[in-house]
Amino acid sequence: MLKTNYTAVTEFILLGLTDRAELQTVLFVVFLVIYLITVMGNGGMILLIRRDTRLHTPMYFFLSHLSFVDLCYATNITPQMLVNFLSKRKTISVAGCFLQFHFFIALVITDYYMLTVMAFDRYMAICKPLLYGIKMSRGVCISLVAISYTYGFANGLAQTILMLRLSFCGPNEINHFYCADPPLLVLACSDTYVKETAMFVVAGSNLTCSLTMILISYVFIFTAIFRIRSSDGRHKAFSTCGSHLTAVTIFYGTLFCMYLRPPSEASVGQGKIIAVFYIFVSPMLNPLIYSLRNKDVKEAIRKVIYKKLFDK
Repeated sequence: MLKTNYTAVTEFILLGLTDRAELQTVLFVVFLVIYLITVMGNGGMILLIRRDTRLHTPMYFFLSHLSFVDLCYATNITPQMLVNFLSKRKTISVAGCFLQFHFFIALVITDYYMLTVMAFDRYMAICKPLLYGIKMSRGVCISLVAISYTYGFANGLAQTILMLRLSFCGPNEINHFYCADPPLLVLACSDTYVKETAMFVVAGSNLTCSLTMILISYVFIFTAIFRIRSSDGRHKAFSTCGSHLTAVTIFYGTLFCMYLRPPSEASVGQGKIIAVFYIFVSPMLNPLIYSLRNKDVKEAIRKVIYKKLFDK
């Protein structure tokens, strides 16, 4: 029920990861380093793919967009978090909070389907190699990416509108380091049933739908790989999927733990630790995973380094 004689909240206070003052500077340095690695890794991956003509294939086209989404994903939250580590008053305006909330939902759902599109690309490359060039034309690739962005931002907008319909009359302390669903719902003064239901439906359906499509793709992929008689051929096929599978495992594993639980003080506290992995660790590791396990990317990096040294 909506409380009577309430004063609408004009700003929120982000409590962050911890209230221990002695850890704030240490955490600032740690997350600044993680963010810089994320920016350099994902930004470098995008530039590398654009620069090297050998990487102008559907797989790397999708990888460049995954890097872009990961970069935006981390940038949506990290700068505000870094400022709060060094601030006594860790506030964020209501408008800023809902804007951060919108982009978080939009980008995370876009990430779901970017990973799904990448699985479909591997399915076409391994299971339908003769049709790959036709089925995965530039127009098809652009359409798949555009659909992922459009669907992600449409979901983000819908969830933000539902959140804006709630009333916040105090307290205004968000028990998290960014504006997320569960801690905001805990603070709402009005009935949260519709928003909670929408949160579980959207999070659950998109998680399970995208992951199911990825798993179905890999069932066909592994079936096709095991039919390859040459051990070198099987190894090459597996190597093109290993990086993607690693990224999927890290990303989806933490998200299932985060969202498929009812909002409460206990779940919010546990969610902070889980959120660190998919907001900071996953975007940081993805470029490393794809560069360390991918022969084409490693060769492109060597080419750039050699050219830099040779030009000097």
